[in-house]
Amino acid sequence: MENVINFNELAAKREQYMLVDIRDTGSFETGHIEGALNLPEYEIQQRMSELPKDRCIAVYCRQGDKAPEAAEMLRENGFDAVSVSGGYIEWLMKKIQTGIEENRVADIERSIQKKFHRSIFSKFTKAITDYQLIQPNDHIAVCISGGKDSMLMAKLFQELHRYSKYPFELTFIVMDPGYSPANRALIEGNAGLLNIPIEIFETDIFGSVYNVQNNPCYLCARMRRGHLYNRAKELGCNKIALGHHYDDIIETILMSMIYGGQVETMMPKVHSANFEGMQLIRPMYLIREAEIKHWCMYNDLHFIQCACRFTDNAASSAPDKESTSKRREIKKLIAKLAEGNPQIEKNIFRSVEGVNLNKIISYKKDGVIHHFLDEYEN
Repeated sequence: MENVINFNELAAKREQYMLVDIRDTGSFETGHIEGALNLPEYEIQQRMSELPKDRCIAVYCRQGDKAPEAAEMLRENGFDAVSVSGGYIEWLMKKIQTGIEENRVADIERSIQKKFHRSIFSKFTKAITDYQLIQPNDHIAVCISGGKDSMLMAKLFQELHRYSKYPFELTFIVMDPGYSPANRALIEGNAGLLNIPIEIFETDIFGSVYNVQNNPCYLCARMRRGHLYNRAKELGCNKIALGHHYDDIIETILMSMIYGGQVETMMPKVHSANFEGMQLIRPMYLIREAEIKHWCMYNDLHFIQCACRFTDNAASSAPDKESTSKRREIKKLIAKLAEGNPQIEKNIFRSVEGVNLNKIISYKKDGVIHHFLDEYEN
């Protein structure tokens, strides 16, 4: 088809094309082809003035199914436009395969110990030490979703295990809750590139929550957690490790206050309420998201943003779903506040470390509410 090109053709004549990524902003920010302009599908008609008419526009989407329609719309409006077959997924798979063939894992591991030792690895070990996350002879299930956070966590655990002075075991598990074949292949490809020996087990969580109207993401998260605990226990593990980072923590603090009317956060470790003897640990607790992104960019690594069916199907019907989420609102609020005070993030984090119970009207512990009037006269 003359209105469709593949990435090999695009690479051979790259200077002739202006590359346009029509995925949503959140997906673009997570990873994109170098030099591409982000023009989300639902904004094309309003932003056509940003595109040149003296250059061919090469449009790509996530997996090649939506780009042809967008390219046709541009042609109807006087632009020279083609769609790129296979989309970002195909480009990413080629990039991963090239990395495997070039055996880049040694350089990636070296970057953790050298360039990112202070900003990432040292903070990883500090959290483990400060919060006593690992004990001798622990068997930890490192839970990998396929995103940048959990993939980096897996590499950090490998580095720690290599140099640790006390024994502990690692098992790297990936739960497939109903991924598309493309997403599953991306996770397996990146694990191969990074030399992470993953064990995949399957569930049908996406199918169970897909038609749920109220809080499907909350229900999905709870179900995923339960399956991870169960699988980890079957494998003889006593802990599961999740990849929540510093920014997740401070965002949760503000979300709880603003939307939940309470002060709480993600804890560095918790005992499982339903799986006796199991604990959840968060060893990325002190690592900034910006440093994780920096590590990915430095090593030219690209991971999936979110592999759920809602994300796969929402590109045009729900304009930038992520940007309307509560967490994204809080992320923007923190960034805005930090412009005037660079200590904002640190102060939010410290707010749950320095709670003064003498200045709290009431608080709950083990289900019991304690009010300041209870002991006011004393």
